[in-house]
Amino acid sequence: MASTSASATSSDMVLRRPLLLLVFVFQVWISPAWGADQEAEISRFLQEVYLQPPAADTLWLTGELRPVVRSILEHDYPAARLRYWRSGQRTAWVLEEIGKEMPITVGIAVDNDAVERVRVLVYRESRGWEVKTPAFTAQFAGARLTSMQGLDRHIDGISGATLSVRALSRLARLALLLHRHIVDEASKP
Repeated sequence: MASTSASATSSDMVLRRPLLLLVFVFQVWISPAWGADQEAEISRFLQEVYLQPPAADTLWLTGELRPVVRSILEHDYPAARLRYWRSGQRTAWVLEEIGKEMPITVGIAVDNDAVERVRVLVYRESRGWEVKTPAFTAQFAGARLTSMQGLDRHIDGISGATLSVRALSRLARLALLLHRHIVDEASKP
């Protein structure tokens, strides 16, 4: 019995070495490239929203804002602070939400309390990529937040992408909420 346990342990190590090597290669070479691609997508999105993007600002998800964010997402947002861009009544947000298993990075511009545009910046799921198409994201244009923290319009689903559609809908609601919070805070004396 001891030899079986010892051979299982050595075979586990043989299987783990290539896996550890793969993780190392991902962290050293691939992961920074993905981060650079994401930053490039964010930059392109901001160029679409603003001819000259304003400097980024930070919003801390604390106090009374935290439970409202939790009610929209049905969980806490994974970061304590968010980067956003503001010029006049227009804000731009880069937010992430899990679709089925992987995070979806989305750029959302809000102008005068309505969604101006939604753009999927990085889609990591193996299925449901249709949420990236302009035909799908155009449904959000003009959407506003209701008093019950919902969208004022129905967003058509996509067969096989239900969780991704829900993730984008939650992020649109969140961007509208955060926009309203920023505008209200700025108008206080």
